[in-house]
Amino acid sequence: MSVHGGALARRRFLQFVGASPLWAAPAMADGAAAPSITSAAQALNVFELQEVAARNIPPAHYGYLMTGVHDDRTVAANAAGYSRWGLRARRLVDVSRIDIGVTLFGQTFASPVALCPLSAQRAFHPDGELASARAAKARGALQMLSTVSSTSIEEVTKARGAPVWFQVYPTSDIEVAKALVRRADAAGAGAIVLTLDLLGGGMRRETMQRLARLDDRPCEACHGTPAERATQNLRRPNYQGIDTSRVRTISAPAFTWDYVSNLRAVTKSPLLVKGIMTGEDAKIALRRGADGIIVSNHGGRAEDSLIATVEALPEVVAAVGGKAPIIVDGGIRRGTDVFKAIALGADAVAIGRPYIWGLGAFGEEGVAAAMRLIDDELLEAMRQCGVTRLADLGKANIQHLV
Repeated sequence: MSVHGGALARRRFLQFVGASPLWAAPAMADGAAAPSITSAAQALNVFELQEVAARNIPPAHYGYLMTGVHDDRTVAANAAGYSRWGLRARRLVDVSRIDIGVTLFGQTFASPVALCPLSAQRAFHPDGELASARAAKARGALQMLSTVSSTSIEEVTKARGAPVWFQVYPTSDIEVAKALVRRADAAGAGAIVLTLDLLGGGMRRETMQRLARLDDRPCEACHGTPAERATQNLRRPNYQGIDTSRVRTISAPAFTWDYVSNLRAVTKSPLLVKGIMTGEDAKIALRRGADGIIVSNHGGRAEDSLIATVEALPEVVAAVGGKAPIIVDGGIRRGTDVFKAIALGADAVAIGRPYIWGLGAFGEEGVAAAMRLIDDELLEAMRQCGVTRLADLGKANIQHLV
């Protein structure tokens, strides 16, 4: 790409991003755009990290990060779902000491905010998952690692200095999934997270495809056919040493609930299923051996349901009945969102795009800033509502807004 062509593509990219409903750049009172921050420490919220990330990350990679399916309405629904709940403020409660720690499967974390398994993080910053791991270590946070990460689970675990949870795509060959689980167990993974929400096959991700048109670098992972992209995924470090010759796709439309039972038989680690959106499926997952549930629609990337994960959460909580931990992801941008999710019955939450905005903006410091900002906002919400422990949060602390 020529210098002139590259500058033109970048201008077109920023024009596209500015007109997108997924863009949330901060604005000043007179409607003018706020000036960009120059360090992670200056960020007032995760959206200021997003503004910098959008300028740093190549267009095709930013499109991959931000895309939903079709016109991105389920992405928007995830975030909008939290605006339908308000906080019930309480007075004259001693909130001088607040504990936001959480314990999951015997592992203690300093915050209920975990890092979602988001693939190929070197697409957003050269340090990729290692920067995320170092930031998670400093914050005492849970990190979930994608099967198709840029860096192996062994290296990420070393950087994190503690077990990470390993996310597994089923693949069209269950023996490959079993081999991935065994590798994760050998690396000391704290849990296995099986993604279920892509089993129906991929859907058209229009934002990703449009932004890829503005980025003419020779990259099959961005511009290739589905088969070429699948081949790229199978070259990722976590597949090294595993026979993938029979794998056609990392999703597996033909598999059923037997898949959960089969993986349950392979590992003694806690097994969570990620992608549950109904009470019926939550009950089946538990019967099939799942130890935990992640309420998720893949950040709006797996379905065009228009149903927010926070809207599905109460139904799943009722179905599980306290028998297993529940984590929810999708649309969490503020600490108040975390407060509402836990009040509705989640044991923890997970963020994806916000910490990658931090990664793309400022690397490790940006990831840490994203977590810090959301934690700080959670603490503020708890003080406002007179709650000093996450265990005390419940529906009495929130109010549905008509």
